[in-house]
Amino acid sequence: MDDGGSRIRRRVSVRKRNRFSTESVLAAPTAAELKPGDEKEEEEMVAGSRRRKTVDVQPVENIDSEEDMFGDYDSFAENSFLAQVDDLEQKYMQIPEQEEHATDHAPEDLCSESIKHSILSSNTVGDFTGVKTEEHTKNQSGHEDVATEPEADLLYDVPSSQMLFFEHLHSSSNNLGDPSLKERDRGSSSHKTVNEELPVSSIEEPQQIDDSSSKVRTSSDGNRRQSLKDHLKSAMAGNARAHTSVFSRTKQLKETLLSEEINVAKKTIASSSDDLGPFYSLPSKVRDLYAQFRGIEKLYEWQHTCLTLKSVQERKNLIYSLPTSGGKTLVAEILMLQELLCRRKDALMILPYVAIVQEKIAGLSSFGIELGFFVEEYAGSKGKFPPIKRREKKSLYIATIEKGHSLVNSLIETGRIGGLGLVVVDELHMIGEGSRGATLEMTLAKILYTSKTTQIVGMSATLNNVEDLQAFLRAEYYSSWFRPVELKEYLKINDTIYEVDSKAENGMTFSRLLNYKYSDTLKKLDPDHLVALVTEVIPNHSCLVFCPTKKNCENVAEMICKILSKEYLKHREKEKHELLKNLKAISGGSVCPVLKHTIPFGVAYHHSGLTNDERKLLEEAHSAGVLCLLTCTSTLAAGVNLPAQRVILRAPYVAKEFLKRNQYKQMIGRAGRAGIDSVGESILIFQEKDKQQVLELISRPLENCYSRLVQEFTKGIQTLFLSLIGLKIATTLGDIYHFMSGTFFGVQQKILLKEKSLWEITVESLRYLTEKGLLQKDTVLTEKGLLQKDTVQGSEEEFQYSFRITKLGRASFKGTIDLAYCDILYRDLKKGLEGLVLESLLHLIYLTTPYDMASRCDPDWMVYFRQFSQLSPAEQNVATLVGVSENFIGKKASGQAIKKKVDKTIVNRLYLSFVLYTLLKETSVWRVSEKFNMPRGHIQNLLSGAAAFSSCVLHFCEELEEFWVYRALLVELTKKLTYCVKAELIPLMEVAGVLEGRAKQLYNAGYKSLAHLANADPEVLIRTIDHLSRRQAKQIVSSAKMLLHEKAEALQEEVEELLRLPSDFPSITASSIEKA
Repeated sequence: MDDGGSRIRRRVSVRKRNRFSTESVLAAPTAAELKPGDEKEEEEMVAGSRRRKTVDVQPVENIDSEEDMFGDYDSFAENSFLAQVDDLEQKYMQIPEQEEHATDHAPEDLCSESIKHSILSSNTVGDFTGVKTEEHTKNQSGHEDVATEPEADLLYDVPSSQMLFFEHLHSSSNNLGDPSLKERDRGSSSHKTVNEELPVSSIEEPQQIDDSSSKVRTSSDGNRRQSLKDHLKSAMAGNARAHTSVFSRTKQLKETLLSEEINVAKKTIASSSDDLGPFYSLPSKVRDLYAQFRGIEKLYEWQHTCLTLKSVQERKNLIYSLPTSGGKTLVAEILMLQELLCRRKDALMILPYVAIVQEKIAGLSSFGIELGFFVEEYAGSKGKFPPIKRREKKSLYIATIEKGHSLVNSLIETGRIGGLGLVVVDELHMIGEGSRGATLEMTLAKILYTSKTTQIVGMSATLNNVEDLQAFLRAEYYSSWFRPVELKEYLKINDTIYEVDSKAENGMTFSRLLNYKYSDTLKKLDPDHLVALVTEVIPNHSCLVFCPTKKNCENVAEMICKILSKEYLKHREKEKHELLKNLKAISGGSVCPVLKHTIPFGVAYHHSGLTNDERKLLEEAHSAGVLCLLTCTSTLAAGVNLPAQRVILRAPYVAKEFLKRNQYKQMIGRAGRAGIDSVGESILIFQEKDKQQVLELISRPLENCYSRLVQEFTKGIQTLFLSLIGLKIATTLGDIYHFMSGTFFGVQQKILLKEKSLWEITVESLRYLTEKGLLQKDTVLTEKGLLQKDTVQGSEEEFQYSFRITKLGRASFKGTIDLAYCDILYRDLKKGLEGLVLESLLHLIYLTTPYDMASRCDPDWMVYFRQFSQLSPAEQNVATLVGVSENFIGKKASGQAIKKKVDKTIVNRLYLSFVLYTLLKETSVWRVSEKFNMPRGHIQNLLSGAAAFSSCVLHFCEELEEFWVYRALLVELTKKLTYCVKAELIPLMEVAGVLEGRAKQLYNAGYKSLAHLANADPEVLIRTIDHLSRRQAKQIVSSAKMLLHEKAEALQEEVEELLRLPSDFPSITASSIEKA
């Protein structure tokens, strides 16, 4: 170095990092480039803005304040960083126009022109994947360059206050840059030094920057420099004032490793190599997260085999089947993570129930936060159509069957179905169950028809006719009988217990006799010896008792508690007291009398008559061991995962129907908790009269599942045809028939069709839709001409008959309205416009009360009349408008005969509207339950059904211009019905797993917004909120963070969309052509 003073030079090489480009960070000039008088000033600036480790040099105090950073304005503006940028900009502006093609590399050229040889001594900060220290070199004064160790701060060369500015600079330059260059930079994994990245010419021909030249400028140059200078100063000052994150070296290194492993995994998957990478083609961080969040250290052997199947590696469609609790979901999750992280495509997971969707959202949100993808809920009234198109992060959509169908429709309509890389279907056997099965079949058939790149994976514990499903999905099949806990099946008749044994002559062998001592009184109370069976297990282990009906669940729970000794009251007494206290708090001071009696014994019932809050609390208490016995209906077996050591089936019936093999396998599959029990036990209790049927039940194969597409006429084949034409997937008769041949129904048509051919059913369905005003024929169809043709004889001309959807048809399919009610809904909405009563919500609520629930309603006429008489004049006007008079209700209540015919659906629908209206006013399910003499669980089901239907009606109205007035009104009503709480609790209830009771607890503890929850410490939550486990606290925080990130990303997308140049923006060339 020259005599002006010694200076320390150091050279540090790092890999690139995605935050901003290497060229964005400019180093301070070396002493050779500075005048002696400027060196002290420059040293102070370097010391104040960069944290350096030096040898034999006194450290300089680090000053970050705005006054000190910009106090010496002349020095800041003229002789340092900004002056060089000005000179650089001037030179760049003078580049000849013929070199404009090089502008894609402008940021790189700018950097190489400005720093010359001086940058060789600076630290390069870029997209890094590791840190490598170069050799030390000695300067002329004998000082050694200081090398940064890998543990040192990787970002010491850039003040944290400048980080936001450089990110902005990088993103701006990337907008102008060559996309291929960006891709090269992003994918680079080589260790480049500054010398390697600079053009050779800039190293070989260094130029001195003449400071005096910066003073000889034109007026315009001065203004331009001043503008740039002000911009940089303003940005730096703003960022210095802003709160900036503290960059953790450990976190940066972890992110680096994750990024590198994902890149390796991408290459591995692309090359179809047998090398599966750290964790099945995923980064080792995924393995660590499973150990951290789930306690999973190692996969089962069958899971490893399934994931390494050749068909899975080749991304063929897959169906796999294992017993309940075998670990099926983990395989699906790993496949989804491969799709999201390595193939960079979205994934969809379809689950049967809302509760399971919310449970899965809570469980996977923490993975999304750590690995950088979104987890989006599509259940009930939640979900955006079409989904937000993300810039970089991919989305995992978790949906119910109905919402999954709507989501796929919206992706097909917007041409984005190719971006959906994987669809996972849990409980695939449900394809054969009612209207939900028909909806699931439609969803999968559309994906198969419209996207050749989307992989479908289906799983189930109860599949039999797999060959038909394989043919439909064009899938490979994998099965195993693995269970993590051995299951022993028993049968009990009278006081004798038999073990199920397939090798025995009649399928069972004697096991033991029950030796529990019963008095005559106890025998009358408990003829099936239930108490004897449960007391062998509880209270130290858990037990489930499946009952045929909801009422039987409550009766059995009470009966068991009458017989149990007082010793059971002492087991975890304090926690049971807390549980009762929480149940009382979430119910506004009310507790079910049955639960109040049974919970102290560790016993509770579980069925759809409970509110969501109550169910959640009881499930959590059972999982924690506070409750040792649940009496439940069969819905628990198909719902949330609540395993127990022993499962008892109270009778071989579900309601009045004899148990099916599929149901039996699902129930007994809950026996045995992995990692806790060594053996799981199931005991089926039956009477002598049912012996033959029970023996057949335990020995026969699982039931076959058959397509419901035609049986569910309006919710099945007609809805399918309407959406096919609406989405323009198939618009001609030939195309529609061809599509039907590829459905599950098409595969099974020889079994299912006895009287009519597939061609005849197709034609009849299209004719029905046309007559209903949902479709229009482009060519006149003659009934005779079509029905004479069969699948083989249909002529080319008839195959070309085409259809187009009407406005009403489009509104029906967009709103997913049951076609049995679409014309009635249209008529009701049209009539409502004639005199819409907006003084209260009653009229709007009536219009959004589900038709199918009204048909199953049985009003209490005295309650109906009492509520009717309490209506205000405006509310009574609503009843008059829909056609229900007080006189009619009065006669019904008094039991008088009524001669005038009244539409029963309208009367029932108005009654349910009263229930919903009262609920929205009072928000207490308990009070409304007492007022209308209805089970509180039924009221809550009505509320969630109304919320979902309100969302459907909203989409219906959006497609019909005449119903514009309903749009804004229904948006707010849908939100009210979805949450049915005070407005301040709604932001908290948006978080998966947070119901009304939990939301109240959080709000009272000071967590009043989504941001509060997202920034909460789980450990503090545990101490603050009663009855909240560590796992639940972590899931709530993760879900809140995920939701907050989603909203922030959506806003960012909206901003960028607004600022983006429209693709159809008129160009100069186009304008000149028009003029010519």
